[in-house]
Amino acid sequence: MSQPTVVLVGRPNVGKSTLFNRLTRRRDAIVADVAGLTRDRHYGHGRFGDHSFLVVDTGGFEPLVKEGILREMARQTEQAITEADAVIFVVDGRNGLTPQDRAIASKLRRAGRPALVAVNKTEGMDKDMATTEFHALGLGEPHAVSAAHGDGVYRLLEAALAGFDTEEPEDVGDGASARGLKVAIAGRPNVGKSTLVNALLGEERVIAFDAPGTTRDAIDVPFERGGKAYRLVDTAGLRRKGKVFETVEKFSVIKTLQAIEDAHVAVLMLDARQDISDQDAHIADFILRSGRALVVAVNKWDGLDHYAREQVRAAVNGKLKFLDFARAHFISARENLGLDALFRSVDQAYAAATAKLATPRLTRVLQEAVIRQSPPRHGAVRPKMRYAHQGGSNPPVIVIHGNALEHVSENYRRYLENAFRETFRLTGTPLRIQFNTGRNPYAPSGRHLS
Repeated sequence: MSQPTVVLVGRPNVGKSTLFNRLTRRRDAIVADVAGLTRDRHYGHGRFGDHSFLVVDTGGFEPLVKEGILREMARQTEQAITEADAVIFVVDGRNGLTPQDRAIASKLRRAGRPALVAVNKTEGMDKDMATTEFHALGLGEPHAVSAAHGDGVYRLLEAALAGFDTEEPEDVGDGASARGLKVAIAGRPNVGKSTLVNALLGEERVIAFDAPGTTRDAIDVPFERGGKAYRLVDTAGLRRKGKVFETVEKFSVIKTLQAIEDAHVAVLMLDARQDISDQDAHIADFILRSGRALVVAVNKWDGLDHYAREQVRAAVNGKLKFLDFARAHFISARENLGLDALFRSVDQAYAAATAKLATPRLTRVLQEAVIRQSPPRHGAVRPKMRYAHQGGSNPPVIVIHGNALEHVSENYRRYLENAFRETFRLTGTPLRIQFNTGRNPYAPSGRHLS
């Protein structure tokens, strides 16, 4: 099941972004400049206990404005509302109820999506007094919160997610064998995603026009290749900010991100005839943070001369250096070139993502890595690593136990990651390392909490 989507709406400056950062526990968005979205509609992962969900922070909602950029922002917010599993309507408890709040509430009632009112900035106020007038919005009991301090946010989220199965899947390996390996083709518009799907299927199963934004939804197509079952997902392109709003641009960004999260493997498509942009890096970052196995496909390789090809290779290696664990293939979907090798890497990436890593061998690799290079001291303390075991798969999680591991540097973490990758051939999958520090019996008990 897809993670539920919680959309934050409200007029400008009521604290939506502060609440977004509180829910995602980050100070910025995972996809900062999502295509075709004005004024930074942000997407992020939220966590509630052991559960997860997708959070969308929309621009200031001004439904009473009939033209200009604010009207376009309102249209984008309305689109997000139609795709939401739950809407949190943020209002300002210090400014009180406004005509804009009433207009937004009217839109939400007509949309028919589950909606809650979050009365923000209520720290230091009497909660009942702060929420009283917002009952007039007709959206149920208002929740008094302080996004800046976290007051009331837990109860708000508990109400928003009530009834949704937000449990993260532990491992999708069995689903891959039963229904086919699910491969999401992701990237900016007009890089050739639909052309690639059609080339793999051998028929025009997906509409492919030479115009960005043609695909508006994620399309799931089962097929077989080499006697093996796959499910291809052709996603809507994630467009750069600032493009003109047209009917063709009303694709679903939320469904694209959910398709990436639900896939076993993501294929990030790039256009060899265009510069690698920040937006390409944002999409790659979302795939990486989602923990998906990944293959990079650089399309439109046919017809490029030697110099142009070398420039493209250098750009991929430079701007997407953080994807150095993934194989890059230089293909032509139109000419059906390089697709066999691409899909071999898809299979290999998924095999790496779901690999079973034996504890004795993990511990041996860890000990050999420490012998070659000890972790740097932190003051008078040097981290001591005892043993390692696998804590999860897809992506693989390696848990390392020892003492003073909270002082392990990021550089040393990457050194260990490379050692594990090389030994276990973990190409094409993110790898997560967790450090568990044993309790020092001579340390204070810590019973007196502040």
